[in-house]
Amino acid sequence: MLIKKAADIASSEITPKDQYLNRRKFLLGVSAMAGAAPLGGLAACQARSSPSTVALADTNGAGTKIDDIQKSPLSTAGEKLTPFKDITNYNNYYEFSTDKYEPNGLAQSFRTHPWTVKIDGLVKKPKTLDIDTILKLAPLEERIYRHRCVEGWSMVIPWVGFPLSALINQAEPLANAKFVAFQTIVAPDQMPNQKRAVLDWPYVEGLRMDEAMHPLSILAVGLYDEVLPNVDGAPLRLVVPWKYGFKGIKAIVKISFTEKMPPTTWNIMASNEYGFYSNVNPNKDHPRWSQARERRIGDSVLAPKRPTLMFNGYADQVAGLYSGLDLNKNY
Repeated sequence: MLIKKAADIASSEITPKDQYLNRRKFLLGVSAMAGAAPLGGLAACQARSSPSTVALADTNGAGTKIDDIQKSPLSTAGEKLTPFKDITNYNNYYEFSTDKYEPNGLAQSFRTHPWTVKIDGLVKKPKTLDIDTILKLAPLEERIYRHRCVEGWSMVIPWVGFPLSALINQAEPLANAKFVAFQTIVAPDQMPNQKRAVLDWPYVEGLRMDEAMHPLSILAVGLYDEVLPNVDGAPLRLVVPWKYGFKGIKAIVKISFTEKMPPTTWNIMASNEYGFYSNVNPNKDHPRWSQARERRIGDSVLAPKRPTLMFNGYADQVAGLYSGLDLNKNY
């Protein structure tokens, strides 16, 4: 298969070479221990008063315009948006490939309709919702957010989605539900890397309940006023803008409410490198590289790196969630 690459982005210009090689070596080692085939790519990172209209195709609605999107006062202002072609062509989606460019082509035929999400655990109303019902839970909003990858690059993305709290409230969590756990679909017939022990499948993530209920936390179903492209996590992905990108789990099929902190994929793979919280923190370096600065996708390759902001620039809104918590230990 011929995969078209974004002409103006070379991976070596975005992820520093030593960083790329170290992370690739780490994954190669994990694969070898698991008896997996060698990897050939880069490492991981990685928004209705009246309902919005989203007409999904039978299997894939990508490219379909979404009507009646509301502008949100919670959007980030004054930032240049990352071009659509870069958001969809420079992407970490390990279920398809460990290379950044290949997932867009490999995900084209991924089936996103019909789609259901199971909600269970410590709730009064466990249920299974189809994607069409989910799209009607709340008005769809444009949420322009910064996106910061743990690898040291960033974007500004105009998501279309709705508050995660709207779905949580449908389930009516019990008082002892302290965490929310998320799970990606297992579909090795469509996601080729799920046939290999690249990661411990299915991909899983989690949030504390107060993080999940925060107004900035959304479930995204679109991008640039269109149905979410497959490569960006269609039909439903998590977006928590003050955390590193790998917390934004894609293709969600299960949401569970638990009393104890749930396992998360990258913490399982390397707990000393990827913590449960994974808040963007320029003062807490990755064990193998600095997190103090970032390269913005779309900037000239000659442009200097930007300083990384605490909580990715959302400290005024979310710092209170972690009052009294040692962020060097709880990374």
